[in-house]
Amino acid sequence: MSTGSFAVPASPRQDFASGVVHSLPIVAGAIPFGFLLGSLAAKAGLSALDMGLMSALVFAGSSQFVAVELLDKGSAGLAVVGAILLVNLRHLLMGATLEPRFRGVSRARAGLALFFMTDEQWALALRRGPELSLAYWYGVAATLYLAWLSSTVAGTLAGTLIADPAAWGLDFTFIAVFLCLLAGLWRGVGSLPPWLASAAAALAVHVLSSGGTWHILAGAVAGGAVAALQAKGQRRIRNA
Repeated sequence: MSTGSFAVPASPRQDFASGVVHSLPIVAGAIPFGFLLGSLAAKAGLSALDMGLMSALVFAGSSQFVAVELLDKGSAGLAVVGAILLVNLRHLLMGATLEPRFRGVSRARAGLALFFMTDEQWALALRRGPELSLAYWYGVAATLYLAWLSSTVAGTLAGTLIADPAAWGLDFTFIAVFLCLLAGLWRGVGSLPPWLASAAAALAVHVLSSGGTWHILAGAVAGGAVAALQAKGQRRIRNA
């Protein structure tokens, strides 16, 4: 069975275990964040079963927060689904960067693997580089998936236990996680242009728009475009 550009690990069990271990620092930030989401969902009238199904089928923290906020405001179901799709459009760009790793892998297997792609999973996959394997991918995926599912359901069961999340610092946990991921992806000054373009575009759209989630898509598109231009320029220099 072809594994495409995935590295063939000496021991899939060890590679899976490495994925579990490398995801543990992210889990430390995801659990309180998931608990917070569950608590907000309970305030919006969602049951633990509702929250469990959402986490299991959507598995995307940022879009789930948007969905819960819209449900709390009584928005229509189509509006909620549209918001989720909009927030997650950035995954198209993220998935494209992993295409070399999935060459030769069947569409069914690749589609199943990419269902579990989150921002954190994607970042760890990039850091793994040529040594990325499906065993490692699923080690990370299984750990993050189970942690997110259980923490969001637990938060919903706890209901309104957390009256003021900011007082506990829970609203900062994922910011800290993303800062750590960015630090791990730092490759020198050359890494700055896509980051700056993404931040500038997201900030500009956020300031100019009246709410919504368009700034997330704008940041993803701007950063991806600059990164693509950088890669194209580097190829021209090498071929010159």
